[in-house]
Amino acid sequence: MKIPRNLKGSYLAEVLCRSWDYIVIHQQGSHIILETQIPKHQRISIPNHNPLRVGTLNSILRAISLHKQVSKQDILDTL
Repeated sequence: MKIPRNLKGSYLAEVLCRSWDYIVIHQQGSHIILETQIPKHQRISIPNHNPLRVGTLNSILRAISLHKQVSKQDILDTL
């Protein structure tokens, strides 16, 4: 699994909303706040940076994959 190095935060938020049942709650400063109720409540913050740092992206992917019970690769395949 190779983490992309040129991914925008806003693009990641769009993909999560379109493919993974997240909705944008609001934006606070440079962070986009997303929320889902499927399978249970989760709220995540995505920095609206260009590009996202690799460690930050990896942390976001880890949190989503644990919550949705899928692999990080499954999430990366939708990008």
